[in-house]
Amino acid sequence: MKKIIAIACVSLSLAACTATERGAGIGAATGAVIGGAATGNVRGAAVGAAIGGVGGALIGNVADQPGRCYYRDRYGNRYIDRC
Repeated sequence: MKKIIAIACVSLSLAACTATERGAGIGAATGAVIGGAATGNVRGAAVGAAIGGVGGALIGNVADQPGRCYYRDRYGNRYIDRC
């Protein structure tokens, strides 16, 4: 029962966020779970949360801009352009 209440609270708190904030939150949570499971310690979960949060924010940022996509040039630089 406690798990269901916790999941409901997290879902309701994400409902009022922008797509970038939702992406960062979901990415951080997923990264923390994967990082913790892969390493078996808190440090791995923290690193996974940081990486997941940044990645989720980038993906969420593009979701706010319909018709825009992230691309990389041959030097590895990222830029946003029309899809």
